[in-house]
Amino acid sequence: MNKKVYIVTGIGVVLGLIIGYLYYYYIGCASGTCAITSKPFNSSLYGGLMGGLLFNIFVTSPKKS
Repeated sequence: MNKKVYIVTGIGVVLGLIIGYLYYYYIGCASGTCAITSKPFNSSLYGGLMGGLLFNIFVTSPKKS
């Protein structure tokens, strides 16, 4: 794996963490029984995971010749 993979995935993780926290802050869970959005830590981790996976899709691997 090259450096580009880590950079793109890292950007996705950071953006996901931020978006996950913003989701908790502005939308969240009113009753407190939601597993992911009831706590900012859980929401941020889930957002970071999803952001990393999403951005990792856009990294192309070199072709073998």
